Amino acid sequence: MPYFVYRITQPLRLTYIDTKESYQDARALVRSLREGHPQSPDDFYRMVHANHQAEAERLLSTPRDERVVGED
Repeated sequence: MPYFVYRITQPLRLTYIDTKESYQDARALVRSLREGHPQSPDDFYRMVHANHQAEAERLLSTPRDERVVGED
């Protein structure tokens, strides 16, 4: 499965950047994009591992649950 790289801006707008077959290549691309463009809380780069581009966009569009730290 390939890795899809996206730029995400708020309100949730996905901009497709590239597709890489290996994790190392995708990670290097995301890191270089982050270094080249100052990040703000409303603008960031992400990669996602998916079968196809539609699945990648669905995964990135789905809100994630809050992380639970410790037990109550």
